[in-house]
Amino acid sequence: MLPRIGVLMGGKSAEREVSLRTGQAVYNALLQKGYDAVQIDVDDHIVDSLRKERVGLAFIALHGPGGEDGTIQGLLEILGIPYTGPGVLPSAICMDKITTKKILVYEGLPTPRFIIAKRREYQEKGLSNILLRMQGIVSLPVVVKAPRQGSTIGVTFVRQQAELPVALEEAFKYGAEALIEEMIDGIEVTAAVMGNGQPVALPLIEIVSKTGVYDYQAKYTVGMSEHIIPPRLPEDVQQRIKHLAESVYAALDCRGVVRVDFMVNKDNRPYILEVNTIPGMTETSLVPDAARAAGMEFADLVEKLAISAWENK
Repeated sequence: MLPRIGVLMGGKSAEREVSLRTGQAVYNALLQKGYDAVQIDVDDHIVDSLRKERVGLAFIALHGPGGEDGTIQGLLEILGIPYTGPGVLPSAICMDKITTKKILVYEGLPTPRFIIAKRREYQEKGLSNILLRMQGIVSLPVVVKAPRQGSTIGVTFVRQQAELPVALEEAFKYGAEALIEEMIDGIEVTAAVMGNGQPVALPLIEIVSKTGVYDYQAKYTVGMSEHIIPPRLPEDVQQRIKHLAESVYAALDCRGVVRVDFMVNKDNRPYILEVNTIPGMTETSLVPDAARAAGMEFADLVEKLAISAWENK
């Protein structure tokens, strides 16, 4: 039997509300399975809370900075409390889209072309310098991203040059760097991967948003997006995507369940966008849908992740 499980949720990031929803769903599933569980809203007194509640295993349901970036993982390591999801280094790497993309390039894994724009460079040298660096590497349309946020926070789709300054300013609200990435026109597909030593991709999901963009509203509003299982892609392309997702999982030393997001262009070539080490577990989330397609109900998925984390300690 597992020890008391603390569901770590909430936190201070811009994704707090989503985290609370994920945490509530996980907590309910653990109770359904008969486990001794407690909800813990992560704040400045998290160490006291963990000790007061006698937590022996942490189920991390946090999203964004402070939850996915290795900081809470490092604290749990110091306290000697096993936890779900990847360790400190993989969490920190995957939370940073720029670092992730650099590793993907090193590993020879396909990802859209990109450049990095720095706030100081933009303020001192202006837009013209960034446009100059874009030449020959990435051209409009592009996606401008805040590299250390999730849930499409700080993300802007730019189709005309005049839109670029506003997009950069939006990304710079969240940090000193912005990722300017080639926009791939095609089908959005996500692959959930599970396992510690031997990663296995769950059934793929094609994402179709009612707004045309899988943004915050489409992700977390019931009825605003459609999850198509399996994707409307040839079988060999689906197998290629699964293989790439498993390769990313292994290359970044992940564990637990991780979601790898792809765009597949009109020539059926998949490109890796990013890696989510603590994917959402709400009623509209992708990973529970993928698990269900594999014959695993939500409560079974949560239990499997908790047991895996305890065995991995």
